[in-house]
Amino acid sequence: MTARIERVVTEGVVDIDGAEHKVENNTWIVGDDDEVIVIDPAREADKIMEKVGEREVLAVICTHGLPDHIGAAIEVASRDEAVIALHPKDKPLWRETWSETWPDIEMEDDGVFGVADIQLDVMETPGISPGGVSLYSEALGAVFTGKTLQADGPGKIGGEYPALPDQLTAIGGRLFTLPGDTRVLPAHGDEVTIGDLEPHFDDWVSGSLTRTTSADEEEGPLADGTRIAGIKLDPDDD
Repeated sequence: MTARIERVVTEGVVDIDGAEHKVENNTWIVGDDDEVIVIDPAREADKIMEKVGEREVLAVICTHGLPDHIGAAIEVASRDEAVIALHPKDKPLWRETWSETWPDIEMEDDGVFGVADIQLDVMETPGISPGGVSLYSEALGAVFTGKTLQADGPGKIGGEYPALPDQLTAIGGRLFTLPGDTRVLPAHGDEVTIGDLEPHFDDWVSGSLTRTTSADEEEGPLADGTRIAGIKLDPDDD
């Protein structure tokens, strides 16, 4: 049976430094008619499981430990006793939501998950969180980027970039090495391709993301404290 990708969109509110933000989250389901992997089960487990149906959930993979990525993780995993995977650097974030549990699998760079005769390759893409990952499927021509990379560029938290040099290093050194027609399937918003976004990378590196906006713009100035000079285009560079 041919593997396919399905999306479930849920809505909710997240609290960032005391301010509430309305968000829509993408939960991605990868598999065939028999088995699936669920990526970033944000909330509304019943809605996610309705899309899953009778198929077996093999694993729940969280690209980040942020609350709006993992809110339904345990409930989605429980029916079929599926394993939950998270990068170990995001375990402190996980415990802020699930104080009495731990994920079953600690993901590492270049790890592999299999479902429906295809594989998902783990790529470390930190920046939004220390343990952020993306999941690449060559067979499906798609990469699940969490909050690292979205249709409008690098993802943010509450309008700011927690660690922009790390994030841009991951985007330039890992994600933009993928084929240009690779579908970018983020945790928020619509999909795009690597080829659509890659031409903007030089502008991001030059500081376009953190230039002060005018006072009448909705988000106001960003104050993330990052320094573009810290970016490494090759993650293996010292």
